[in-house]
Amino acid sequence: MSSVFEVRGTPHGDRAARVAQLEALGFAWADLEEEEYWLDQIVAMPPELYAELVQASKALWRILDKTVRFVAGKHEFYELLGIPDLLWDTLDLLPLPSEGLISRYARFDFAIGDDGAIKLLELNADTPTGYVEAAVATPWLCREAGIASPNEAMAAKVAAAWAVERPEAAACIAYGEHLEDSGTIEALVRHGGLDARCVDCLELWVEDGVLKDGEGLPIRRMFALYPKEWLAFDDGGEALLYAIDSGNLALFNGPHSIILQSKGLQAAAWGLFELGLLFDEEEREAIERYMLPTYNSPVLEDSFVSKSMFGREGGSVRLYDERGELELADEDGFDTSAMFPLVYQKRAELASIRTAAGEFRLLTGMFMLNGEPCGLLGRAGGLITGNTSHFIPIGVKES
Repeated sequence: MSSVFEVRGTPHGDRAARVAQLEALGFAWADLEEEEYWLDQIVAMPPELYAELVQASKALWRILDKTVRFVAGKHEFYELLGIPDLLWDTLDLLPLPSEGLISRYARFDFAIGDDGAIKLLELNADTPTGYVEAAVATPWLCREAGIASPNEAMAAKVAAAWAVERPEAAACIAYGEHLEDSGTIEALVRHGGLDARCVDCLELWVEDGVLKDGEGLPIRRMFALYPKEWLAFDDGGEALLYAIDSGNLALFNGPHSIILQSKGLQAAAWGLFELGLLFDEEEREAIERYMLPTYNSPVLEDSFVSKSMFGREGGSVRLYDERGELELADEDGFDTSAMFPLVYQKRAELASIRTAAGEFRLLTGMFMLNGEPCGLLGRAGGLITGNTSHFIPIGVKES
């Protein structure tokens, strides 16, 4: 098996001790219900590939930001992107954030082939997880293995973002019970450097347009690890939007991050590219090199993937072969395809890696923090990277 990636090291003899060390750092889910979520080896990426990945991320960030500004305010595009109509007035009411800063906390997911070809799969611009794995576990594990990690800079990027946004609370659902989400907002609060409190979304309520926590204390500025599309389905969604529309609540990432979050935005960008609209020559070259043909209907003649506009953790992903016949469907993630429209994207192959736990396909994540690429996240799984995949740290080889 030949690949641009190299798997280094062997699993430590005392895994329990290593898991305890990671938990002390704030990564408390290295093992989940007797399953080894974290793979105790390091994936080494060539420095030239990392440099290209950074440049690709910068280019795609500009392209998708530009696409958001093109579709903003156009309700026919909101419908095509699957954005619930409950949010349309809020999106129209609030000003778009500055260029490149619609989301200050996001993550690209890339398919990097065995040959090093980089292709964008999707962008989670609203509520990406994997932050603790990338910002806390990866730097420590790379230091232990003697390999460089660009992730060392992630905490400083979050601090820079929070210095502007200044959230006074960070929220997730089932805070204190859901290990990953709770650990994520706790790490962001630590790295943000502000005196922000962690709260449970289920304990929040709105009174006279003011958001309050479980103790009745008002919250005016809040980071929420809560997908914005769910505002259209949850009981308190309309009240929370009223608090935002009234100017009583600033939410981070801001409401416009849902436009970046929709997988349909890639279809919009690809359509504009095919029509020769909006993008300059440099942007067109980046789209052709790093994006995959993506459409709102199954018109691809080659093998393709279908997925919900707002599917997460592999939920709703289906792989089709070149004859258009279903090859594989995700059975583990929550399927949102009955709630949101589908998008259809040309398939891209993930690199194969051989680890002590077996052979996997590697999904490469790149965090975008405060508008800049910073932070590699490695996920090892099958043809579909779902919520049963493993975390494996990625470092950068010596030059």
